[in-house]
Amino acid sequence: MRRAGLQADWGQISVFLRNCWYVGAWADELAGADAKLTRRILNEPVLLWRTRQRELVAFLDQCPHRLVPLSAGTRVGDAIQCGYHGMTFGPDGRCVHIPGQEKIPDTARVTTYPVCERHGLIWIWMGQRDLVDEELIPNIPWALLENWSAAPGYTHVSADYRLLTDNLLDLSHENYIHGGTIANSAEETIAAYPVKVSVSDRQVLRAHREMSNILPPPMFAMMMGAAGRIDRWQTAIWTAPALNITDVGAYAVGGRREDAFVARILHMLTPETQASTHYFWAHCRKFRLEDSALTASITAAHHRTFDEDKEMLELQQRSLTETGASVPKVALRVDEAPLRARRLLSALIKKEEETPSRVMPKIENIFSEERALGGLN
Repeated sequence: MRRAGLQADWGQISVFLRNCWYVGAWADELAGADAKLTRRILNEPVLLWRTRQRELVAFLDQCPHRLVPLSAGTRVGDAIQCGYHGMTFGPDGRCVHIPGQEKIPDTARVTTYPVCERHGLIWIWMGQRDLVDEELIPNIPWALLENWSAAPGYTHVSADYRLLTDNLLDLSHENYIHGGTIANSAEETIAAYPVKVSVSDRQVLRAHREMSNILPPPMFAMMMGAAGRIDRWQTAIWTAPALNITDVGAYAVGGRREDAFVARILHMLTPETQASTHYFWAHCRKFRLEDSALTASITAAHHRTFDEDKEMLELQQRSLTETGASVPKVALRVDEAPLRARRLLSALIKKEEETPSRVMPKIENIFSEERALGGLN
């Protein structure tokens, strides 16, 4: 069914939002003393590393001499030495040594990116340095809070990051892709439960569902330790450019909402290219905190679930690449939240292109309005 006012050309957006923070890595990916990590972000090769004082550094992974990757070089104290001609660069990107040459040109420097460690994640700013604002890092602390327990992971997906957001804002697909983990029974398809879509004044989009007196999906039964019928809520939350959170709660029919099993699944999407994505995720729960076996089971279930998403999204990306088409060719009722997010993102990118600036609002607490929709803080 097509809804008036929802149709949009999703193929128009061809650039990224730049003046904002993206996740570059989990902090423990750079745990070792001489650790370094390469990742392509917004189609730029990035080298992440730490100094001996554990300060984070992010280089453009490209020597300014002959453009070979600096990641192919070696650590020399608090510097990186190019593996081709031995030029050595300090943490600020300036060349500090050229073999056989005393004078170092002012242009002998590597592009650096602002980086910050917060919430167990390494964040990177790919835009204008004079617009950097650490207050714009989303407040998503649950993976490190003592009264929560986290099962983190990473999945590489060969698909446009916007397709992943679409997938996370329309959770009706769970019934058809994730039968072994988070799907409802065929008689209780998620799409049959009304979704309430709203956008806050700080451009946080929420798609909220209440599902009463339903059978628990397999993963819910495992986490709750029971298979009886449940009442459940599910809120898909998005903020630009690509942070998604699934806030879920479930409790036995006849029970109290305040006693619900509550989980927040973080989906932090970082574009690698226009057709591939770094998918950082963490299932954060507020129950059975010390149960390491449950954490392992949840981690395994999410790897399975997100691999199923990966397969479907990569098939979709392949069709889009081959045909040059855009989706959806037919807009359905369940496309309301994805389409609204697309519009918000497109507007921000257009605004940034027209007048280079910080177009992202500060989000102090992404859950500040959640009680109005039924979720719990």
